[in-house]
Amino acid sequence: MTPDFDVIFMTGPQGSGKGTQGKRLAAKLDFFLWDTGAALRAIAAQDTPLGKEVAGIINNGNFLSDELLIEILKDRLPGILKGKGVIFDGVPRRIGQAEYLLHYLREQGKNRMVTISIDVPREESVKRLLIRAEVEGRADDTPESIDKRLRFFEDVVKPMMEYLKKETKYIDIDGVPSIDEVEREIDEALGIL
Repeated sequence: MTPDFDVIFMTGPQGSGKGTQGKRLAAKLDFFLWDTGAALRAIAAQDTPLGKEVAGIINNGNFLSDELLIEILKDRLPGILKGKGVIFDGVPRRIGQAEYLLHYLREQGKNRMVTISIDVPREESVKRLLIRAEVEGRADDTPESIDKRLRFFEDVVKPMMEYLKKETKYIDIDGVPSIDEVEREIDEALGIL
């Protein structure tokens, strides 16, 4: 069965499980997964001017400017949009990024967009991120940077999500149940069961 969408935006607070669900969906649908965090960590590991700039920003628990992120998207997106659906995890985060990305995707003929918003309470996000820090040894999962990222989500990402509500098909998902239950709920909402 061919899905009736070619772009999925995964949104939600850090620790909501959007990365896990994005990976599962990408495998199931054979879509390309644009994992912003992984892409930025890979760039930061390179010994280039861009790598050093990105490393300096993310190692301090900060976010890239719209200009820098859009620059990276412009550079890398053309290679991944050919003939495949795409799932975006971790972008857009601001309204400027959303406007740019939706405009760019529409220019590429990708007009059937869905946003999956996975929500969990703040305490659950914090708990999951601290566990992830222990398990994965992620330097960016300190209590201070977690607090900073969750405040950023409330203040900046949520208004952007309102923009996606108007511009894409928008699906709200409860991220508290088990990973498999959340996956089932997403599959059902997308009509791909």
